[in-house]
Amino acid sequence: MQFNSLEFFIFFCIVVWVFFSTPVRFRWLFLLIASYVFYMAWEPAYALLIASSTVVDYAAGLLMGRAGDRSRRRKYLLMSLGANLGLLFTFKYFNFFSAALGSFFGWLDLPFDSPYLDVLLPVGISFYTFQTLSYAIEVYRGNQEPEKHFGRFALYVSFFPQLVAGPIERPMNLLPQLRLTARFDYERIRSGLALMLWGMFKKVVVADRLAVVVDQVYGTPDRYPGMFLAIATVFFAFQIYCDFSGYSDIAIGTARVLGVDLMRNFNRPYAAESIPDFWRRWHISLSTWFRDYVYVPLGGNRVPASRWFSNIIIVFVVSGLWHGAAWTFIAWGALHGIYYILGHASRGWRQTFARRSGLARLPFARRGLSVACTFALVCVAWVFFRAENLRDAWYILTAIPRGWSDLSVYGGFGRIVASMDISVKALAVTACTIPAVLSFEYLAGTRPPEQFILSQPVWVRWTVYIILCFAIMNLGVIEEIPFVYFQF
Repeated sequence: MQFNSLEFFIFFCIVVWVFFSTPVRFRWLFLLIASYVFYMAWEPAYALLIASSTVVDYAAGLLMGRAGDRSRRRKYLLMSLGANLGLLFTFKYFNFFSAALGSFFGWLDLPFDSPYLDVLLPVGISFYTFQTLSYAIEVYRGNQEPEKHFGRFALYVSFFPQLVAGPIERPMNLLPQLRLTARFDYERIRSGLALMLWGMFKKVVVADRLAVVVDQVYGTPDRYPGMFLAIATVFFAFQIYCDFSGYSDIAIGTARVLGVDLMRNFNRPYAAESIPDFWRRWHISLSTWFRDYVYVPLGGNRVPASRWFSNIIIVFVVSGLWHGAAWTFIAWGALHGIYYILGHASRGWRQTFARRSGLARLPFARRGLSVACTFALVCVAWVFFRAENLRDAWYILTAIPRGWSDLSVYGGFGRIVASMDISVKALAVTACTIPAVLSFEYLAGTRPPEQFILSQPVWVRWTVYIILCFAIMNLGVIEEIPFVYFQF
């Protein structure tokens, strides 16, 4: 059941109506049933996986609560880690590592028959697995009391707005809210609906329109000159941002209507002035998860430089692997790790350059240059994220500087566009959606988008509502294109 579908609209309306019509003491039960109905709309059998993960972590939490000191709790934490990571490995990574092992033995000229599991990847497994793990880890650390109410814990794991693609919530934030009495609050509902509308605009008008160009160019990159490869790469940068942040906005807005506040997952990432700044703004729930549960336990930055470098690379490579079982994702993560280390190592040189060149006296120009350089580095990494394989990624990166002179005034650009399944007019409209999003975010500043909209006079608010609705109905892609992060 996609957020950008008529089925979800009907489902959402029914859930809101029944939720506020149900006696308070039974609302958790209704939301739990609704969440499982939502998840089972993809594949009913995979509800058994989320249920089994729920049972294991609920039991692990109770047992850790009774165990006392950390040394006695450790075995129950390991039980949770083994069960959850075992499911994740079996369904998401088994075939990848089996194929890699087969290639390695083949390189050694040794016989090896790589086993293959013919199973579908359960939607959202990476997200709800990490959410249950955060609960087990926090109980182990003593930061979270074990949840004794099995139904509310099951709702924490399966809460449908953020079940499939986050935000990945911490138990300290979500569990207490599931115990509260959600009242019909006009301001909350208005705020949630405004955020849902903005998220839907970013998804169906911006991301799905950009996807038409990106899919064609990245599907057959050898057919296109450097200019088109560069345009498609920039388009993908905004496609994945508007697609994923659009999902997060709809999820956060949906939860807010139901009386639950989820964490903000994006904060203008393409306004970042450095790679560390980018990761403080992009997929915040995941980046903070890796910081708290991988980076800090490895020692963080409280270790010798060589160890710190390896910690950074490990975190980013694992982050890349989390996104998908492919070498392209590993390369994407490793490249960001290298960026991070080089940025740290070159900080003194960059400060000296800014001082000697005069940029230090021009903060606006310095910030603009930092933002542009960071965006360029992120786009280079996005090539690996989007390419079908490493060979295509390398071809695109090496071909982008070439072929610009082929698009001369003799109609080369028009001929290539004509060969695509998109008109020049549609391409122009698609390109205009990018500055529209950037302008809106610039005006909103650091405020969440719904707060910016609701702070405006009535006539401005309703003008925005009408424009967004008109754009969704007339410029949006009617086809239900899945959200990019559903594959993770």
